[in-house]
Amino acid sequence: MAYVQTAGDEGLTDPDLPTCPFCRISRDPATSHDDRMVVRRGETSYAVLNLYPYNPGHLMVLPYRHVADYTELDDAETAEVAAITKQALATIRQVSNPHAFNIGINLGPAAGGSLSGHFHQHIVPRWSGDAGFITVMNGTKTLPQLLDQTRDLLIDAWVD
Repeated sequence: MAYVQTAGDEGLTDPDLPTCPFCRISRDPATSHDDRMVVRRGETSYAVLNLYPYNPGHLMVLPYRHVADYTELDDAETAEVAAITKQALATIRQVSNPHAFNIGINLGPAAGGSLSGHFHQHIVPRWSGDAGFITVMNGTKTLPQLLDQTRDLLIDAWVD
């Protein structure tokens, strides 16, 4: 509830900020406009917690550069997205001990990509039975941890 009450569309009405929420995050924390959920920064790519997570630890890995398709990534971006993905898996395993993961890319709106203009890859930790009664019957997800707490745990434990 703490997140839902403070979540807003800040920046969407500010003409000086990019309309793409992913483009508001830069390599340099001093110039980022919305980096409170960033877990890891690289040279070309970064990892950020999903503001609407399926499960605790649900994050996304993406390039700083605004490109829509996986095929538009250059070699450095492709390599760093892969490296950060491997690091994220190791870190989440260490912090949360999930039973499994979903790793997915939705390319284009028809594939379910709500922010399809900026390529991003989801990493979702999974536990046996994590889709329970509330999720299945009411389409509601309960999360046992605030995003800020999840972010701090992952940052402190990040595996290089």
